[in-house]
Amino acid sequence: MLTPHFPDSLTLHWSGGPLRGTALLPASKSESNRALIIQALAGAGTLHNLSEANDTQLMRRLLAHPEAAEFDAEDAGTVMRFLTAYLAATDRRALLTGTARMQERPIGVLVDALRQLGARIGYEGREGYPPLRLQGWAPAAGAPLSVRGDISSQFISALMMIGPLLPAGLHLQLTGHIGSRPYILMTAALMRHFGAEVDVQERDVHVAARPYQPADYTVEADWSAASYWYSLVALAPEGSQLHLPGLRRHSWQGDQAIVRLMEPLGVRTEFVADGVLLRQVPERAARVAMNFTDCPDLAQTIAVVAAATGVVVDMTGLESLRIKETDRITALQRELAKFGAVLAPEGRDMFRASAPNLHVGGQTVHTYHDHRMAMAFAPLALRGDITVEAPAVVRKSYPFFWEELRQAGFEL
Repeated sequence: MLTPHFPDSLTLHWSGGPLRGTALLPASKSESNRALIIQALAGAGTLHNLSEANDTQLMRRLLAHPEAAEFDAEDAGTVMRFLTAYLAATDRRALLTGTARMQERPIGVLVDALRQLGARIGYEGREGYPPLRLQGWAPAAGAPLSVRGDISSQFISALMMIGPLLPAGLHLQLTGHIGSRPYILMTAALMRHFGAEVDVQERDVHVAARPYQPADYTVEADWSAASYWYSLVALAPEGSQLHLPGLRRHSWQGDQAIVRLMEPLGVRTEFVADGVLLRQVPERAARVAMNFTDCPDLAQTIAVVAAATGVVVDMTGLESLRIKETDRITALQRELAKFGAVLAPEGRDMFRASAPNLHVGGQTVHTYHDHRMAMAFAPLALRGDITVEAPAVVRKSYPFFWEELRQAGFEL
């Protein structure tokens, strides 16, 4: 577990030999943060195996003081977006703010939708961006609400979760390209678990005016976090295999797509009673096309693995990476270049990940305040020593990641 005294940088060294054993994963942050909002709206119920990630612990703290005058979402996208809808629909009057980077991430699509539903929300600074001033709630009639689906599925999920509170329920009509659909389906599944009536069609979401019911729920382990261990198995010496407990074959998490995406990169998945067993296999594709529309958080992992294995990957569906914790496309391009790899634009919507001249040995990876940059590049240490700047960024989703690497045999 990270401490406030964690070093400013961390050098990773692999002593050799196959990677074997068991790695512990955090609970799903996506499930945890949705479950916390729904539980708060349901009024009771017990949540088990909540994530230890900073975003989830922050959500817990903020929800524990619903009458506060100011809420700081820090750098947590789900906290900012879910709390905007939650505080509005529960008639709170408060300031909702975040870090400097959070104040650069657009939220106008969600605010416009909430205003149509009856929320009074003002901007304290730039139009369309946090901080937000929530000034009350007067729910409007239940006309269909048109919402763009091409910015963030978290906006749609935020609206869905308050649907049961609306006098006539909620009817969303989704327009344009819809990204990260599995997260919308996850939200719907969790809402149903707590008694809501939700119907998700191709471009329409209906939520009935039916109150949530208290329920208990156990959060699954996080497939996004599992992706870094897939990467490690892919890059480890021949004969590597790893056990990841807590993952389900029938998962609500879209990032279970890593099972399919890593097959052509040399990792095979076997579902066992308590999780999965990963095995490295020698067969790899020379070139493969992958679409990340439904699983954008896997893009950094795949780009690095592609470079390290020599597989050319044509990547589409990366639009939302520009508005994450950092501009993840630019960050990937800069850091991959240090190792002789590239993420090159190929037309308007595609990037090609390849490594014309890969070399790993002594480079320093800048993490851009982004937990996924740190964990996506860490597996390159299997090919040579690397240094990761600001390793404490992993607290956002996987606080004990470095300790798990140490347990797996890395020298830190």
